[in-house]
Amino acid sequence: MDDDLSHPDYTMRKHSVLLNGHQTSVSLEDAFWHGLNAIAKRRGMSVNKLVTELDHARTTNLSSTIRVFVLSQLKD
Repeated sequence: MDDDLSHPDYTMRKHSVLLNGHQTSVSLEDAFWHGLNAIAKRRGMSVNKLVTELDHARTTNLSSTIRVFVLSQLKD
């Protein structure tokens, strides 16, 4: 990722996901969304399935949970 704060990875967007069959959206920066997609692909699962698992385990808002999850996966 570029250190230029105007880089597209810093742009926050709403991303649609299906949680338990219900359409919802999460606001995430592109960098986190791309990371989430890469993790799901490595695990052989859809982004919707991964986000649903995170949703069931979370103790804070979903967007924050996803960010911390992606960050923790990058650190491992």
